[in-house]
Amino acid sequence: NEGNEYFKEKDYGRAVAAYSEGLRRRCGDAELDAVLLTNRGAAHFHLGNYRCALNDAIQAKKLKPTHLKAIIRGALCHMELKNFSEAIAWCEEGLQIDSKEKKLVEMRAKADKLKLEGAFPGIRTDFSTRCQGRAVMGTALLCERNIKLVLEPSDEEEEVSGGLAEISLDGFHSDSATGAKVHLDADGNLNWPVLFLYPEHEQTDFTVAFHENSRFIDHLMVMFAELPPWDLEKKYLPNNLELYFEDEEREEMYDVNPEQTLLQVLQHERYFVKAGTPTILVFAKHSPFSKKYFSGKKVHRL
Repeated sequence: NEGNEYFKEKDYGRAVAAYSEGLRRRCGDAELDAVLLTNRGAAHFHLGNYRCALNDAIQAKKLKPTHLKAIIRGALCHMELKNFSEAIAWCEEGLQIDSKEKKLVEMRAKADKLKLEGAFPGIRTDFSTRCQGRAVMGTALLCERNIKLVLEPSDEEEEVSGGLAEISLDGFHSDSATGAKVHLDADGNLNWPVLFLYPEHEQTDFTVAFHENSRFIDHLMVMFAELPPWDLEKKYLPNNLELYFEDEEREEMYDVNPEQTLLQVLQHERYFVKAGTPTILVFAKHSPFSKKYFSGKKVHRL
């Protein structure tokens, strides 16, 4: 408990000492020791002691192989140590336990991109190279299309375990998204992995290769040729859907015309592609849920 208080105060050095004292008591409860090790690892992580944090995660996982917080912490440590293959392995291990764990899904995709030098091999190439006329995959393609890519996922507030319960994170995610990457086809067009979120039902769809010049309505016609099993009210028909993207920085929503192409949406000044995967929110028109969802929110019509 002292360690948790110090952690909340961001006094990570004292938190490490308190968790270590708890471990020295040798309570004999493997589950509690796993929590102490995981929390101490989190404190070490914030101090930049990534190898110490990793060792704690390894020991915690030995005590409790299904402890997701330990697995997430270990994967994060490997990411900081640039051991991307090991990070992928830890993520895969965690996803075997919970295939929809948001942090692991996002980290797995990021580790895969970094291991392969990202979805765009030329993303770190100096602009002078592009200006000299050489075809730079990545930076040049994005600049030409006026697409803004955010490589780093947004930071989430850290929490420590106050007890023995496993963590539960809110949010939408798709285990199918793991490892999917944007790619250039033979005609010089980009094909993107796109995630569709259905907040009303907490469901997702994932399109592996959405051609940048394809319209959303074309995909919706295919995706909803048959009603999904979760649509008991039969509202999710291709022509009865509203699409939006969210500007997280401003906490505002933008209406997307289904007749628009993916490229038109990605080129919007307030659209930022995060972790290499564009995301679109889908609602049934005029539904009570959507009215409640958008209540008090600023919505821009494109």
